[in-house]
Amino acid sequence: MKSWDLKEFKVEPLDGRSRFHDFNLPIILMHAISDLGFQYCSPIQARTLPYTLRGHDIVGKAQTGTGKTAAFLTTIITELLNNPVEDDYFAGEARSLIIAPTRELVMQIAGDARDLCKYTNLKVHSLVGGIDYDKQKRYLHDSLCDILVATPGRLLDFASSSDVYLDRTEILVLDEADRMLDMGFIPQVRRIVRLTPHPDHRHTMFFSATFTPEVIELARQWTVDPTTVEIEPDNIATESVTQKVYITSTEEKFELLKNIIQQNEVESVIVFANRRDQCRALQEKLKDKGFHVGLLSGEVPQGKRIKTLEDFKSGKLTILVATDVAGRGIHIDGISHVVNYTLPEEPEDYVHRIGRTGRAGENGTSISFACEDDAFLLEPIEKLLGSKLLAELPTKDLLP
Repeated sequence: MKSWDLKEFKVEPLDGRSRFHDFNLPIILMHAISDLGFQYCSPIQARTLPYTLRGHDIVGKAQTGTGKTAAFLTTIITELLNNPVEDDYFAGEARSLIIAPTRELVMQIAGDARDLCKYTNLKVHSLVGGIDYDKQKRYLHDSLCDILVATPGRLLDFASSSDVYLDRTEILVLDEADRMLDMGFIPQVRRIVRLTPHPDHRHTMFFSATFTPEVIELARQWTVDPTTVEIEPDNIATESVTQKVYITSTEEKFELLKNIIQQNEVESVIVFANRRDQCRALQEKLKDKGFHVGLLSGEVPQGKRIKTLEDFKSGKLTILVATDVAGRGIHIDGISHVVNYTLPEEPEDYVHRIGRTGRAGENGTSISFACEDDAFLLEPIEKLLGSKLLAELPTKDLLP
């Protein structure tokens, strides 16, 4: 096979923008970056990579959709390639560890890691609940473990059974620390961190969407002289996402949704509803109309959820119907539209929902339905956004 040359990946210098070319990354990593079409760094990448690639600990404030996953994976892969193993490593000894709060997020990060490692010999493993323990153990022990991505509970199960060893872990990433705090995982994470080398003897990257006093205290305990980078969420929520609100009745909602999905510019769409039963009913109605649609909610078994996400990512499914909890784990670039079939009861969930589109520098559209049952929820959302949302009647082509 012809060897790849960096000259095949041309990205012109641009004022005020950093390129991946600017960081002297290993050629086999650049080859994968080229395949993924990453040209210019997002703000979190541009501001963290100069420090993390020199081995500095980092504390980053960044929402999902900012490109932070690629930032820490680029650092991990570069460090592992530049420092090949000289001693014997054994199955279950993780050279780098990424802890994330949800199964979907773990699977997403592991998928991104495999994409970036495709031209390397680095082995990526993931550990999540809801999948057979022995099957995960067999896969983990089949090869060395360069990058391990895990949820706290399942990782502790493996560590307690001496199926995973973290005492030689060189790099530790804690992703979405505020959500781990909210979900009550911090006692488990503390136990895991204690199994890794002392902060002086590992490279730590810590990310959170918010900096509460508790989050700041955790960052202080787990990092050494970190560089702090804050990417504010306001432009994430609004600048890359066109937000529309349609005034409709409960009876007209489904017809409106169907007509929106059939528009040419709608390539892939996530439809959010507040309750599992609403999501299930919506998915069934859309399926009956001939749409390729998947369901993501807490009641769907883990194996099925992974398959649904993979089918959505590959384009086999063009529509996902999801609850907020399941939807937060969706980190897929290229989603053109988000539809809020029901308005969220928590304003923060609105920001998380629309953050599924307009990711990584692309533009997206969010469409919310406001009817007699939930229009009152618009006001707290507007207060959080700091701007008014223009509510309008659907055009004739959408609702004749």
